[in-house]
Amino acid sequence: MFSKYLTWFLLMRIAASEGDDYFIYNGFHGANLSLDGAADITSDGVLRLTNSTDQKGLAFHPIPLRFKSSHGETQSFSTNFVFSILHHYPNLSGCGAIFVISPSKKFLEGKVGKYMGIFNEMNNGNLSNHIAAIELDTVNNPEFNDINNNHVGIDINGLDSIMSAPASYFSNISHRFENLSLISGDLMHIWVEYNGLQNQLNVTLSPIGLPKPDIPLLSKMVDLSSIVLDNMYIGFSSSTKLFQSYHYILGWSFKMNGQAQALDLSRLPKLPRIRRKKKSKLLTIGLPVIILLFTLTAISAIGLILIRKIKFAEILEDWEREFGPHRFSYKDLFTATKGFKEKELLGVGGFGRVYRGVLPASKIEVAVKRVSHESRQGMREFISEIVSLGRLRHRNLVQLLGYCRRKKELLLVYDFMPNGSLDKFLFDHPNSMLTWIQRFRIIKGVASGLLYLHEEWEQVVLHRDIKASNVLLDGEMNGRLGDFGLARLYDHGTDPRTTNMVGTFGYLAPELTRTGKATTSTDVFAFGAFMLEVASGRRPINPKSSEDDVILVEWVSEWWRRGTILAAADPKLGDEYEVEEMELVLKLGLLCSHPLSTIRPSMRQVMQFLDHELISSDGLGASILELGHYKGSDDLLLSYPSSLAQGFESTSSVSGSVLSGGR
Repeated sequence: MFSKYLTWFLLMRIAASEGDDYFIYNGFHGANLSLDGAADITSDGVLRLTNSTDQKGLAFHPIPLRFKSSHGETQSFSTNFVFSILHHYPNLSGCGAIFVISPSKKFLEGKVGKYMGIFNEMNNGNLSNHIAAIELDTVNNPEFNDINNNHVGIDINGLDSIMSAPASYFSNISHRFENLSLISGDLMHIWVEYNGLQNQLNVTLSPIGLPKPDIPLLSKMVDLSSIVLDNMYIGFSSSTKLFQSYHYILGWSFKMNGQAQALDLSRLPKLPRIRRKKKSKLLTIGLPVIILLFTLTAISAIGLILIRKIKFAEILEDWEREFGPHRFSYKDLFTATKGFKEKELLGVGGFGRVYRGVLPASKIEVAVKRVSHESRQGMREFISEIVSLGRLRHRNLVQLLGYCRRKKELLLVYDFMPNGSLDKFLFDHPNSMLTWIQRFRIIKGVASGLLYLHEEWEQVVLHRDIKASNVLLDGEMNGRLGDFGLARLYDHGTDPRTTNMVGTFGYLAPELTRTGKATTSTDVFAFGAFMLEVASGRRPINPKSSEDDVILVEWVSEWWRRGTILAAADPKLGDEYEVEEMELVLKLGLLCSHPLSTIRPSMRQVMQFLDHELISSDGLGASILELGHYKGSDDLLLSYPSSLAQGFESTSSVSGSVLSGGR
């Protein structure tokens, strides 16, 4: 009895090593899987999902895994498995297989054929499914009008892929993608990896035995937080319809919050042998006739296709292919914005027009900015920076999702902010006044986002155009810093190489007019003007005011010298504000916009002031704020002479070119 138990125990240890959040199967001898339909484990230890026509097979890990942390955040995961798809006829197969993440392991209403045993005609695409899947689609038969067979796709709640690509792998030797046939019967290795912090899903395919390719086949920004529940099952499903097919899994490894353990390929079982049937007359005679008719029909449509291709033609150079996931097709953006209709126009800025759009595949709302440009030497560097900025992740930054190039324009795609820009609430919406609580929260939020850009990301990001019109408000009226069209990146510990003055009058630090060199300190200066703008309800430069009131910084500093700085508060607020907070914002705004860059605080110090850490912990903060650094205002007048200010509207911008001189 003891020897039998020991044998069983050793087999289980060899076949699978399991934990609460990881497991590995090098073959499925003795594997504890939940099987349904035609799925079974062969005597050789191969997981066989289907073995005939008109059937489905499902195999799931029997215990649900926790996909969300105790704080409700979607966790990262990694899995890899080896599979093979065999069939009786050389060019015909069943419908393929999918790797599934689902709240259930039972799909009683899942249909065979193109529904993969999971969905049916009623629930395919329903948001209530809470299913994410990676499909290996091999449908290639007369029952379905589907010519996009032999592809790998990312599916959310249904079988209409949000991203797909023909089966292929990136060769680390030739440095290009090589084609694969999913129905070849060859063993293939696939890796699925999700980064919960970056919402990045990568799918990598390769013939068995080769090192994992350096570049994934699919790479998609997809937020699974609304898809996965706290506990989810993982497994496989496959189905056939008219043609007999075999779908095999030979090894499987999974890990939550880490890299799944590599499979030991030497221990994987061998595939069963099958005999392929000879081609029928349907295939040798009927199929060529069908193909001929289809070809004639296709030729008649070529004219229309060419017209559409010309309409949606884009600029795509070879070097841009490395930025794949961050590039949108012009066709999708054209569809999303209803052809860039005027009724979808959100606003017009110094560098382009911004439209509201809904992406056709994901139904996500976005803002699309159209920027005119000339293709020149700096384009590659510019797009590289755009892609880098797309990796920024902070709750107070507007997410840059990607870009598209077409003819002489560049299209930038951002998260959609339903409440628009802050300046409209400050100046254009008298009946929608922001409370002081909302204003103070917006100031702290933008400061937090700017601290992230300056010190907390992998590179230093200079925004270079901080102003109220570039602060957007989400559905909960939180401030998010956006419009990175002038942003500049450089490594920590090095000097930025900006040499041209760019930005908006009223927010430009004095040293910019002399050197043209942007730094984190020039961003702090602009943030100081922004704080004064939010607190006072006045624009940084107002040419229509009296000569003494044209420049906001001078106007506020004059009230400070008189000992009545609260007189600079927005009169629309009345007495509805915290006196200490208002004084703090006005004085801190003056300190940040000091004409001497060495006096200005860093954004980390600004956050400490706003959080009352410097002031409450010692007297240093209070003493800095009480410095009489505007006596005489001589330096300030040098940077903003009234004659210069009167020559420009408050919305005027300074820049050579978004793509060249300004970068």
